[in-house]
Amino acid sequence: MTKTRVAVDVGGTFTDVCIMDEESGQIRIEKTPSTPDDPMRAIMTGVSDAQVDLSDVTMFSHGTTVATNALITRKLPRAAMVCTEGFRDVVEIRRSNKEDLWDTYKDVAKPYIPRRDRLTVKERIDASGKIIRELDEEDARRVAAVLKKRDVKAIAVCFINSYVNGENEVRMREILREVMPDVHISISSEVMPEIFEHERFSTTMVNAVVSPVVVDYVSRLSDKLEEGGYKRDLLLLHTGGGVMTPASVKDFAARLAGSGIAAGAIASRFIGNLCGYENSIGFDMGGTSTDVSLTYRGESTVTKDWYIEYGYPIRFPSIEVLTIGAGGGSLAWKDEGGSLRNGPQSAGAHPGPACYSNGNEVATNSDANVVLGRLGHSLAGGDITLDPDLAEKAVRETVAEPFGMELHAAAEAIIDVANANMANAVRLLSISRGHDPRDFALVAFGGAGALHGAAVARELSIPIVIVPPNPGVTSAMGCLLVDIQHDFSDSFMADAASTTPEDLEAAFARIEKEAVERLRHEGVSPDNTVLQRTVEMMYQGQWRSLAVSAPSKITSTEDLVNGFHAEHEREYNFRREDSPVSIFRVGVKATGVVQKAELPSFDVVKHTPEPDGHRAVWFKGEACEAAVYDRSKMKAGAEFSGPAIVEQVDSTVVIPPKAKASVDQYMNILIRVKD
Repeated sequence: MTKTRVAVDVGGTFTDVCIMDEESGQIRIEKTPSTPDDPMRAIMTGVSDAQVDLSDVTMFSHGTTVATNALITRKLPRAAMVCTEGFRDVVEIRRSNKEDLWDTYKDVAKPYIPRRDRLTVKERIDASGKIIRELDEEDARRVAAVLKKRDVKAIAVCFINSYVNGENEVRMREILREVMPDVHISISSEVMPEIFEHERFSTTMVNAVVSPVVVDYVSRLSDKLEEGGYKRDLLLLHTGGGVMTPASVKDFAARLAGSGIAAGAIASRFIGNLCGYENSIGFDMGGTSTDVSLTYRGESTVTKDWYIEYGYPIRFPSIEVLTIGAGGGSLAWKDEGGSLRNGPQSAGAHPGPACYSNGNEVATNSDANVVLGRLGHSLAGGDITLDPDLAEKAVRETVAEPFGMELHAAAEAIIDVANANMANAVRLLSISRGHDPRDFALVAFGGAGALHGAAVARELSIPIVIVPPNPGVTSAMGCLLVDIQHDFSDSFMADAASTTPEDLEAAFARIEKEAVERLRHEGVSPDNTVLQRTVEMMYQGQWRSLAVSAPSKITSTEDLVNGFHAEHEREYNFRREDSPVSIFRVGVKATGVVQKAELPSFDVVKHTPEPDGHRAVWFKGEACEAAVYDRSKMKAGAEFSGPAIVEQVDSTVVIPPKAKASVDQYMNILIRVKD
């Protein structure tokens, strides 16, 4: 009996199913059009088309966009917030900042819970955690009765200073459950026990409003898989780079916001490390967007400053991914100043690019690539036929005629603008953070990443591009490379100079106990449990902190402070050793190690492969005779030069003139782009 692992990544255009044989490591793929109205339909269609017997599946991992889409579209059930008297407007006041300081007319989006559904109760805890006023239970029951009449489906309980003492919040939840036992309730002292009330309130609010949507989706998908014969927990990828079971989703639904994009970052890190590059940049270009991530010294960069809609932060740790509206379906257009633009508007999955023959008449990146000969006349193994005449018509009418350009020059202009946009995104995540792109490899994947990867790398002087064996489903493969993981933290406001190792050990002991219990509840054995500590610090007077790794047993706070100085210098290019340092927070990443997917390795025998044919491909205004290869026929050790095109079921690889390519033992294509 063949044991398999299945990973599913739902994208804006396609849903990718990645099936791996546990014994051989062989991977096969299935792509099916996404169904935005109900992503589960595309998932089950893909599983069915791939002829997967769910009774033979030992792991089913899924990166989902359900929470993200619910927040973006605001298709959310009615929810409420219960706050300390006088603090109902914290989430509306926010930080009084704007995404664009110079646009006086653009307002920040309204809170996910409107003011009429943000009610208050009498209670108060001071900054030290002392209860100044017990929860007024009569007041609490009055609020519960009002919310029951309003038929709310979720409630966020956010009391001031509850991050140091959540006793009143816990009691409020008990009263709410007595009145409304089936309502989803999130309390801030459990969801995000950290100082800064707006960030804590906002995270708890987001967690509450997406809970009914996510829990319903996860329950339906779990039931459907179980009906098909799957016997284990459905594993859901979260933004921190691990997976969680449905049991944890009920309490931390907001961790799935941004779930899908984390999978690509994980896969990119894995492939870069596999090829010997501890520093790598993930370049995931799909049909509607491009996701850029960065791995430094073998580890993904992590942030707590992220959101789905500006103004409403979600403070769960997240792999840092920068997303821009640049994909195969991004539309070319002329702005009011007469300049050529590309995206973020997209033709999406339907109607798609003009060459899809579904009615779109505006040129996209895919149409430009067809005109330039970089894309052939079909996609997805022949399932999608591309019409070159419609592509030419769209490029001519959208760009060539309005700008007075020759057809191929117009197509190259479309691609150049898209590449410039994507190169700028890479600069933001690398150069602006103190990293030199020349010290990195670019891992190009997604349906269109390998089409544009070499050009973006040349723009940034990145010396090498790595194209994985199955670039179109690399994000889905990322779901096979993760462990069960949770992040725990607790505020620890103290001067580093007066803090003893014993103080920190006591703080870590509290959250490590909770971490171990959480993993045990999810079926992780002690032998497979790994705890990693961090201490967040700042110079006194700052309010932004930096996390520093801490040992399993702390013997010196001075070593932690020295680590902070070094990290501050790397991040901001300066250090202030004469300035006192404050400890802000302690954190633990709890990991339940699971058996990972492994790519098969092949013997490398250097040789020059025979192309299947040749075709004219345009580069820098000239038509070049490019060799065309079928990737399924390539073997480890193949070496060839550009201009060349490598075609496969899920993507197309472009090797420009003067670039050299080779195939390594894991069947990755390595493109050396330096002139």
